[in-house]
Amino acid sequence: MPLVDTHVHLNFDTFAGDLDELAQAWRQAGVLALVHSCVEPSDFPAMQAIANGIPELYLSVGLHPLDMDKWSSTTAAQIAELAASDRRVVAIGETGLDFFKADDEAAQRDAFWQQLTIAYNLGLPVIVHCRDAAQATAEVIEAFQRQVGPVTGVMHCWAGAPAETQLFLDLGFYISFSGIVTFKNAHQVKASAQLVPANRLLVETDCPFLSPEPRRKERRNQPAFVYHVAACLAELRQVEFEALAQTTTHNAFTLFKLPEPSSLLPVPSDLRCASFPAGS
Repeated sequence: MPLVDTHVHLNFDTFAGDLDELAQAWRQAGVLALVHSCVEPSDFPAMQAIANGIPELYLSVGLHPLDMDKWSSTTAAQIAELAASDRRVVAIGETGLDFFKADDEAAQRDAFWQQLTIAYNLGLPVIVHCRDAAQATAEVIEAFQRQVGPVTGVMHCWAGAPAETQLFLDLGFYISFSGIVTFKNAHQVKASAQLVPANRLLVETDCPFLSPEPRRKERRNQPAFVYHVAACLAELRQVEFEALAQTTTHNAFTLFKLPEPSSLLPVPSDLRCASFPAGS
């Protein structure tokens, strides 16, 4: 069954030596599209260079909330220009709010608002990073939708509680789960994964971070491992893996307006046999 990894960072040095082999692995695992998230605009040329050799790789551009020291009076214009310059750009971000150890909350809110504005003007979704800031993030999005206009996107690598999850569902956002949902003690994430309606569900690796069970001992995550995220979600939601894969793939193509694939890649039989105990 086909899968889409909706959040990768393939420009990191850890992938420099064997990206061709990793691409072969994710294709064999059924991954037919990937969205490469951007941490800061200066990363964009390297992302483009990688995408030049990987036709199924799509791009985003934005500034991560933990990189506010790189935000300047020209950053918004730079992001908008880069986004409009390449047809492979399917989203703005990752942007959002991270208040875990923040002393720049006002600056984060301003940068987030400006990136929402870019997304609105270009008709693109946003990829939202949210850590210890669910209420504030929802408030910014709600205010933007009320004052400016409709904007949608995805809460990526979601680790929030069900009540926080509902905030973003009510705003029309998609929710994407990473390897965190496979972790034994990720109880609130598992509860959120059961709450999200099927038509708002996405999967990702956030590679090279957060390798899922049963590959958690491998320090470097990779796109092929999104299969394990999807398998865990299928188990949690008590649906067939094939249905979960088809649904999340359809959702990814819908949100990011990806072109329809010419063919669907099968999942090899040796991967289909992987399973997760209920409540794992």
